[in-house]
Amino acid sequence: MRAASKGVIRAPRVLAPYAVVLPLLGLLLLLLLVIVRLPWAGDLGIHAATIERLRGDLLNPGNPLVDADTPSPYYSPWMLLLACLAKVTGLGAFVVLRVAALVGLGLLVTGVRHFVRTFSTRRGVTPLALLCLLLLWGPGLFNWSGFLGLNSLALTISYPSTFALGLSFHFWVLVRKSLGGGGWLVFLGLGALWSVILLSHQFTGVVASFGALAMVLGARPWPARVVLLRLAGGLAFGLGVLAAWPYYSFFGLLGVGGLEEIHRSLYRGLLPHFALALLGVAALAARLRRDRRDPLALFFALGAAMFVVGGVSGHYSWGRVLPAALIPAQVAAALETFEPGAARRAFSGLLGVALLLGAWTQAGTLGYVVPRSALPAPLAAKYRAPWTGYDWLAPRVRHGDVVMAKTFPSRQIPAYGPYTVAPGYPDFFLPDQKARVEAVRAYFAPATPRTERLGILHRYGVRWVVAYPGDGGLRLGDPALRVAGEGPRGQVLYEVVG
Repeated sequence: MRAASKGVIRAPRVLAPYAVVLPLLGLLLLLLLVIVRLPWAGDLGIHAATIERLRGDLLNPGNPLVDADTPSPYYSPWMLLLACLAKVTGLGAFVVLRVAALVGLGLLVTGVRHFVRTFSTRRGVTPLALLCLLLLWGPGLFNWSGFLGLNSLALTISYPSTFALGLSFHFWVLVRKSLGGGGWLVFLGLGALWSVILLSHQFTGVVASFGALAMVLGARPWPARVVLLRLAGGLAFGLGVLAAWPYYSFFGLLGVGGLEEIHRSLYRGLLPHFALALLGVAALAARLRRDRRDPLALFFALGAAMFVVGGVSGHYSWGRVLPAALIPAQVAAALETFEPGAARRAFSGLLGVALLLGAWTQAGTLGYVVPRSALPAPLAAKYRAPWTGYDWLAPRVRHGDVVMAKTFPSRQIPAYGPYTVAPGYPDFFLPDQKARVEAVRAYFAPATPRTERLGILHRYGVRWVVAYPGDGGLRLGDPALRVAGEGPRGQVLYEVVG
């Protein structure tokens, strides 16, 4: 029976535990093992570097990657809290990131549970919704922070995006419940929570905003005028927090460029990456027929509209809003399985096949916790080796030393405390970013004169050089360099002595 005032389905029937709960427990165990190992990949380095800089100076940490006094959008409330944990306990950055991963996973699981239960109280629907969020993607592997696919989450579980997304589910629940008549303090708290999500991961903040708007537009009954007034007050308070955040200008991010080419790939291979989620789109269509103001359908419409406009206009960074379309579709797929009617059994069968296909697509996630040699041949073919990291530099290179390295090493080295000449990631608050990138290119270019290379090392206060064989730079045996150590795959650490 549907409770019209809250849109909640109540029924006693229970899914067989082995059909949904046991597979979910297996996936959650896998993610816990991933947290223990914390495989090196993607943006892990910049988040570890952020903790290191804040640990060193909570009030004025400077740039997280290069030796420059600039703000950074990575200095969020969440990272500040993690840095305080590191400072008080003395824990290393990677241990703290494991703590962040546990908190993020906990927020996700509990947030999805509370969110789904605002739509259905049937036992079994929450674990099925979690399975859909993890597996209902596509036959082609897709990884990106802020996206909840199993393989993607395994690599980004310690990132601020996971924390922000887990917090977003709780935020939507609180918004939905508060529309029944929350007081001023409730809505001011919602405004503060909204600002924390936006400051912690800006793209996920947009998804959270669309979800909250959909909960408001789909509320039944329509919120009273006094509730809408308090909601506006909470929004204003959240905007004030965003404007007052001291570590970087949130609204300054609105004018930055250079993001479009990076995100163009979000618009490629849509069917291979997301085809299985079309089942959820069909479920949303069924929900929309039953309720023209269904919150999940409205949520999907807002996210899909912005995604389409971004692709048509060339604003490819807007593609990061895609979870605002995927999440409601995936949740709707789980909810539709419990709807009465003859079509439910057929839909449940299709969903089961889709989840199995999604699990097979992302089975390579096992490679992050199991050696490749221990996997069966079909799974070993999906294995992706994580990065090796640069902990071998730590005994020699001190915190705050500057290292000359190319882009790939520069994405990892700052995680251990040193700086690099150029950031390994785009930095829109670094005014001389182009000059730094050009300096690294010139240092390693084969035609660059020795005097120019020495000038680059001097200009940026370089104490160390990391290079693979064939990278270029000053020749082996040059009096300005001394071999100080060797790393994986033939890398050499040189100390600048001239």
